[in-house]
Amino acid sequence: MPELKTAFISREQSKSNYDWADLSIRGEIIGKARCLINNHEFTIFSINIYPEYQGKGYGKKFIELIKPQFRKITADRVRYSAIGFWENIGFVRDGASGNWTYR
Repeated sequence: MPELKTAFISREQSKSNYDWADLSIRGEIIGKARCLINNHEFTIFSINIYPEYQGKGYGKKFIELIKPQFRKITADRVRYSAIGFWENIGFVRDGASGNWTYR
């Protein structure tokens, strides 16, 4: 698998309510993540890998890249169909909120 790189774009830079992560390989953007970065906590609202790159492990690789950088990572309101993805990479259900957390 080619090396995945991540470039973060802050709320101020994007003039958005969210921080964004551009996911790229060999200089080509293959997806984006909508998130919020608050000191040592990272909340993920969505990870969108472009169709031609889906199913190749890039979503998982993105999470593995950010794990060492944050004390707490939260996947916000996880869809039922995505629960297995989050469980497989070490996240646990965070009460009845529908969120999954990694610490």
